[in-house]
Amino acid sequence: MKTKYLSTIICLSLCSFLIGCSTIEEKAETTVTPVVAEPAPLTNDYPTRDRVEYVLNCVAQHGGLTYVTQYACGCKIDKIAEKMSFAEFEAAKTFTYLSKGQTGDAGAVFRDPAQSKDLRKRIKDAEASAEKSCFVK
Repeated sequence: MKTKYLSTIICLSLCSFLIGCSTIEEKAETTVTPVVAEPAPLTNDYPTRDRVEYVLNCVAQHGGLTYVTQYACGCKIDKIAEKMSFAEFEAAKTFTYLSKGQTGDAGAVFRDPAQSKDLRKRIKDAEASAEKSCFVK
């Protein structure tokens, strides 16, 4: 009985050794070069703080906090982020704020440059498109 048991153990050990050797050889034969993936481009680069600020202002403009306004305003900033980078959005908002209420020469610096006109038009179009697609009428 002991010899049968001993022969079984030896056989299993030998099989394990051979299987282990065959996998070691396979690993040694195939050289895997690590693939370095490039970082995925950001779909948008809007900071969370600015997103929250936009949503809260939007909710206030649409009658207060409800599930519908919160969802729609979150959708709106996402749609705007698809069309403009944060740098463009921020510059457009700055030009918009600085040109409001300024008439004559005082507002011309912010109102008249081509960059200002282009960015203010782009943000206006982006907000109108987002308003149309996010808010249920």
